[in-house]
Order: sequence, then C-alpha cells, then structure tokens
Amino acid sequence: MKPYLLAETNWKDVKNRKFEIAVLPWGATEAHNYHLPYATDNIQVSNIAEKAGKLAWDKGAKVIVLPNIPYGVNTGQADILLDMNINPSTQHIILRDLIQVLNRQEIRKLLVINGHGGNNFKPILRELGLEFPDMILALCNWFGIAKREISFREDGDHADEMETSLMMYLKPELVLPLSEAGDGKEKKSVITGIREGWAWSERKWSEVTTDTGIGNPKNSTPEKGEEIFNLVTNKIAILISELAEMDPKNQYRE
Repeated sequence: MKPYLLAETNWKDVKNRKFEIAVLPWGATEAHNYHLPYATDNIQVSNIAEKAGKLAWDKGAKVIVLPNIPYGVNTGQADILLDMNINPSTQHIILRDLIQVLNRQEIRKLLVINGHGGNNFKPILRELGLEFPDMILALCNWFGIAKREISFREDGDHADEMETSLMMYLKPELVLPLSEAGDGKEKKSVITGIREGWAWSERKWSEVTTDTGIGNPKNSTPEKGEEIFNLVTNKIAILISELAEMDPKNQYRE
C-alpha cells in the first residue's frame, strides 16, 4: 500500500490521516507519432506525480496524489482518429467539482501537474481562486522543467526526443523501434508573428505534421529518459514539500 497514492490506499488508513496538499496529474489521450502509445501523456504524468509524491511523503509532507485525469484539450486535432478532446470549459467544471471536495474536507492546497501542452489551466485556476479564496491553487507543467534544464539534440514538443526518451525508460514495452517512427517534421506558419513565437493561433495538427509528431525522436535513449525522470520528480517533490509546509498567511518574503 502507498499511503500517499489515493488509488492504492484505503479508508482504514485515510480516515486517520490529515492531508495538507492534494496533487492532481492531468494528461491526454492522443496519437504520438507512429512509435508511442496514445496514453503517453497519462503514463508520463502519472509516474511523475507518483514518484514526486513518494519523495515528498518520505520527507514528511502530508500529500495525497489523486488519480490522473486521462483526457485533455485536443481541439486542434479533431480529425486525428481517436484523439479524445474535452473542452477547457469541461476542465473548469471538473476542477471546480474536485476543488469543492477538497475545500469542504479542509485540504486547502492543490497542485495540478500538467502532462499535455494543449491543457491551459492558468485562466481556470485564476477564476476558481476567486471562487474558493481559502484554497491555494498551484500549477506545474512538468515538461517545462525538462526543457529548461536539459539540452536536447532535436527540438520538438510532441513525441519528440524528450517524450520518447522518457517512455523508453518508463514503458519500453510500449515503444516501437525508432526505425518505425516518423521524423516529426513540422510545417511552420506563414504568419511571421506566429512563426517567431510572439503571436499565437491554434495549430491544425493534420496540416502541420504527417505522422502526428513534432520533433525528431531519433536521438532518444532510455538513459536520457531516466535523467529526465529523476530531474523532474526531484524538483516537483521539493515543490510539493514547500507548498505543504507553507503558511497561507505568509506566502511572500523580502
């Protein structure tokens, strides 16, 4: 039994504990090039949340990791077979309901660990923060940690070197040989501001990539995946511990 993992603990144990923070991993179900499974985002974020939760628990944090939400925003991938979309408004409703449960039960801190680039929780959490002023609502995009801390030989953001390496480490039995993978070549927007990154319009996935990947996975290795996993989980464990310990009335300092 893992007392920090809600899916694997039980009422006999839970009823005697007081938790300071809940962690909610949130992924997506979508195609990841030819070589990675549809559940890639869910596998990654669930494993990251579980390991980070364990590390924080072992250091004394009173944390409970909730089950992963397996569907994300895939509005730009409507014509990719079985890419499962839920709208941001649906995410808002789900989050509101879960936050209401935590707030009622006096678990006043929630960390959302996001595993999918199409999910944008900031505006949702801003609005819910007004509705539930006693709650501390925090967000972490785990892939942002890896992109900032590790240099990859190939750029990308979907089924790329980073994601493929991590899956080769976590679930190698679900990864096809790299010879089966597409090159993840991305067509760029004809609009200057979008191409340069200071303007935005949603990508129409089937027009941007032929294999559903963005970023060449050819330099991926399980060793890189292990490095990514250890780096990310250690940093998120610190985040969980600090949030758990933080006095909501003293969140800032000089």
